[in-house]
Amino acid sequence: MAEPLLEIDSAERIFGGGRSLLGRKLPAVHAVQGVSLDVRKGETLGVVGESGCGKSTLARLIVGLDKPTAGTITFDGRDLVAEARRDPQRLARRVQYVFQDPVASLNPRKTIRAILEAPLRHLLALDKKARQARLKELMEAVNLAPEFLDRYPHEFSGGQAQRIGIARALAADPELIVLDEPVSALDVSVQAQVLNILDDLKQRFGLTYVFISHDLSVVESVSDRVAVMYFGRIAETGPAREIFAAPRHPYTHLLLKSAPVPGRRSLVPEDANTELPDPYDPPPGCAFHARCPRGTDRCLASHPPLEQAAGRPAHRTACYHPVEERGHA
Repeated sequence: MAEPLLEIDSAERIFGGGRSLLGRKLPAVHAVQGVSLDVRKGETLGVVGESGCGKSTLARLIVGLDKPTAGTITFDGRDLVAEARRDPQRLARRVQYVFQDPVASLNPRKTIRAILEAPLRHLLALDKKARQARLKELMEAVNLAPEFLDRYPHEFSGGQAQRIGIARALAADPELIVLDEPVSALDVSVQAQVLNILDDLKQRFGLTYVFISHDLSVVESVSDRVAVMYFGRIAETGPAREIFAAPRHPYTHLLLKSAPVPGRRSLVPEDANTELPDPYDPPPGCAFHARCPRGTDRCLASHPPLEQAAGRPAHRTACYHPVEERGHA
C-alpha cells in the first residue's frame, strides 16, 4: 500500500470555552473529538455524516484554515500547523480546498481570469506567457471554453462555477485537494458531470482527495475508503465496498436505511422525537446511545474505541455492540 500522505492523530477542535471577565465559565462546542485518520497517496477518502457532525471543521483543519485544539496533523511527514505558520504559501501549493457553495466562493468583483491567475502569480510565480499557457490547460481540464475567462462569476450556472472552483484549486498543482460537499448544491445530472471531471483529474494529475459529503450514493461512487463521522468522532472507517456491503456501526446502518431510493417510499427507521446529544454538554459515553437500538449501560459509561473487525483489519468500528451480520441492525 502507498505511504500515508496525510496523518491525523487524536485531533480535537473546541470552539469557545474558558472564562469570562467575571469568572463565569463559558460554553464550549466540541466540534471534532479525538479523530485519527490517514490518507494515502492517490486515494480518495470519503468522509460522511449528518450536518453538524464535524466534517467541515475537519476539512478546515486539514487545509490549515483552522488549528486543532489538541492532537497533531502531519502532511508528508511535516507538522501541518507548524508548516502553515512557517511557510503558508508552501502549504497552499500542496493542499487546496474546493468549497461547498460554488458561486459564493468566487469573488464577484473579479473576472475568472483574475481569479485563476492569483495562485499562478502568488504561489507559482509564473510569468505572463506561462500563466496564459496554464490558464488554457486549466480551462480544458474542467471542460470550459477559454472565452469564459473574461466573464464574471454571476454569469455562470452552479455547475460551471464549481468547475471554476476546481480549476482554481488545481492551479497551484497541489498533491491533496479537500472537497467539502462539492456537488451538494448541484442538480443530479450536473453532479455526475462534475464527479466525472474530478475522477479524470485525479487520474491525469495523480491527485489525492478528501471528499466530504452527506450523500451516501456520491461517497460510495467516488471513494476508496470511507470514514463515518458522528458528533465529532469517527464511528466507523474502512474500505468503501466493506462499509456499504456490511456496515458494523448502528449509525452507519441508520444512514443507509434513511437514504432515499428512487421508486421506493422513504421510511426513516427511527423516532422523529429522538433526543440528539447536546454539543455544549457532550455525553461521557457513546453519543449515539439515545438513538441506538443496541445500546446498553456500558455504552453510557465510556466512549468505545475504534477496533478492528474480525478478519477485516482495515475495517474499524467504535461500538461495543457492532452489527456482525449483514442487513441486521
